[in-house]
Amino acid sequence: MIGGMEREWVAEESVVIDAEPGAVYAAVADPRRMKQWSPELFAVRVRGRDVEEGTRFVGFNRIGPRVWFTNCRVSTAVPGEVFAFRVSSFGMEVALWGYRVEGIGDGRTRLTEYWQDLRRDARGAAFVSLLGKVFTGVPAERRAAVNREGMRVTLGRIKAAVEP
Repeated sequence: MIGGMEREWVAEESVVIDAEPGAVYAAVADPRRMKQWSPELFAVRVRGRDVEEGTRFVGFNRIGPRVWFTNCRVSTAVPGEVFAFRVSSFGMEVALWGYRVEGIGDGRTRLTEYWQDLRRDARGAAFVSLLGKVFTGVPAERRAAVNREGMRVTLGRIKAAVEP
């Protein structure tokens, strides 16, 4: 605990979108489109054409003047239900990001974006947390709060793009 702030290991935010689950899933399950939604991500390079479990991609991120990249691998891709990917840096897992897609009737969908910090029991977790602070300017203890803010922006952009 630093400055009275206990580290959070998970965060999630949800939004209801006036669109069918398939359309919502299609928007979030293509990493190439993530730069349209995310306030941090500004470029993506996907290996291969199709996006499915096992697909790898590199995300290029920015907060203010700080720029960094992450290596990602799609870990779950269930059309209309869930899309998730694991993020690593220097060969060590950093986080799990994902989207749950839930049809709630009347052509509407609840979209939940979630994040889990994986820098706990991994070899070199303290080192990766330090690198995270150096590259992003965000200490590990504040990462969940920063991610929640970014999720709200991301979900609002997805909603605006997907709704008719």
